[in-house]
Amino acid sequence: MRNKIVTLAGDGIGPEIMEAGLAVLEKVAAHIGFKYEIMPCKFGGDAIDAYGTPLPEETLEAALHADAILHGSIGHPKFDHEAIRPEQGLLALRKALGLFANIRPLKVYDALKANSPVKNVEAVDFVVVRELTGGIYFGEHQLSEHEATDHCTYTRQEIERVARVAFELARTRRKKVTSIDKQNVLATSKLWRSVVTEVGKDYPDVTLVHQLVDSAAMLLITNPREFDVILTENLFGDILTDEAAAIAGTLGVMASSSIGDTSALYEPIHGSAPDIAGMGIANPIGMIMSIAMMLASSFGEKEAALKIEQAVQKTLEAGIVTRDLGGTATTAEIGEAIIARLSWK
Repeated sequence: MRNKIVTLAGDGIGPEIMEAGLAVLEKVAAHIGFKYEIMPCKFGGDAIDAYGTPLPEETLEAALHADAILHGSIGHPKFDHEAIRPEQGLLALRKALGLFANIRPLKVYDALKANSPVKNVEAVDFVVVRELTGGIYFGEHQLSEHEATDHCTYTRQEIERVARVAFELARTRRKKVTSIDKQNVLATSKLWRSVVTEVGKDYPDVTLVHQLVDSAAMLLITNPREFDVILTENLFGDILTDEAAAIAGTLGVMASSSIGDTSALYEPIHGSAPDIAGMGIANPIGMIMSIAMMLASSFGEKEAALKIEQAVQKTLEAGIVTRDLGGTATTAEIGEAIIARLSWK
């Protein structure tokens, strides 16, 4: 049986990093006997240009029936002042597929420690679990000349299901969950803390720590080794994950997954970088590591995922890096270097 993988290359550098990532997937799949079928679909600004909508019906239909989805990048400045924007497609896709939990691992590669703006990044290894389909991004938005309102809502069920993802993940790691909120001010955060505390009782082997978002932002810089699994709501998670990514030295190497009950989407965390699109210099490692996450999480190919990560480490240690890391390698050359360092011994 062939596994169906929908690819949404998207905008900017998306097609370039997707091409490099799929080259690595092809090599790995040939070795392990992984059978798959790629279905490329229009998405984001690319789809607006072609169909007038960032999420065409045929793209959504393909995603609904996929075994996994790979997403490159989304967004372009030419849509900044338009009523229809590429980002609307991503929000709609998450909602339609029920992708309620975004998982972003952060592990500082030894070869990139000097690139981190943070001191003492030895042994930094944590995962952020961000609620993805609730909160202020999905509330009612009202704007007039003199007043604006953004409505933030969370239900008990939304909080509980993402909390369980975090606690289950913690059980496979160092058994600690740090839940981030602003319960001293926000009603949604008061409910968040209450529900997470209740869920935590079902996981007596996992330590639960509550942290206000402002102090958590400080700790991410001053003592990132403090964290194992970070659990947070949509807006706070959006901000904190980008802050955390800076610890790694570049956004270009960071992968993520967005999961629901039956669907999963994998993507690098960086943007579409339209200023370098088409130049062949984008860093594809975030895309390649997202493919590794896909192999491990959606298809159970954990050994193959580990081999990809090891090849990435070897490539970085060899000093073969793109411009964002001070190197001169092209997008394609990074992919080729990783393929050359895949070892099955």
